[in-house]
Amino acid sequence: MAEVYPIRLYGDPILRKRARPVEDFSIIPELAENMFETMFEARGVGLAAPQIGLSLRLFVAAQYREEEEEGEELKSRVEELYVFVNPVIKFQEGEEAGLEGCLSIPGLYSDEVPRGQRLRVEYQDEHGLPRVLEAEGYLARVIQHEYDHLNGVLFFQRLPPSLREEFLTEHREALTEMQRKAREYLKREKAKEP
Repeated sequence: MAEVYPIRLYGDPILRKRARPVEDFSIIPELAENMFETMFEARGVGLAAPQIGLSLRLFVAAQYREEEEEGEELKSRVEELYVFVNPVIKFQEGEEAGLEGCLSIPGLYSDEVPRGQRLRVEYQDEHGLPRVLEAEGYLARVIQHEYDHLNGVLFFQRLPPSLREEFLTEHREALTEMQRKAREYLKREKAKEP
């Protein structure tokens, strides 16, 4: 049975650090399965290892069917699941602003986040095999968002400076509360250590 991990919130230092390359693939298949379960539970489209407290260059993403039946589980709408290990975006083109949110910054969104419209990403799958994917539109946006997590970048940092300032001002209270919760969580985790 897959495990659901707690998602690290804005204010947790791991979200601002560059993640380390994955060298040991023995844990990746099970870890990816747990990350998918965590992502489904949170109703997300992608999840990066730093968001569950692991400094690894790994993220998962899902492509969903557009139509949603009433009461349908998110999992049943999956068209394709992706596991990206040690990804490198080799090429991207076009740019458009679009809507983004983040499981580590719950409830806050911006529809002005600029991203490339098309890209090519080279990566390894959960078994360490080399892969290449060309993506466009929404999937390309998801890949760029999760890739940013591996470099310690959050979506609002991609906003043009005036919009970034506006976002931070408008959501100051919510962000401050997330930082407080992140500190409390880290304190509890530290207290569990032997």
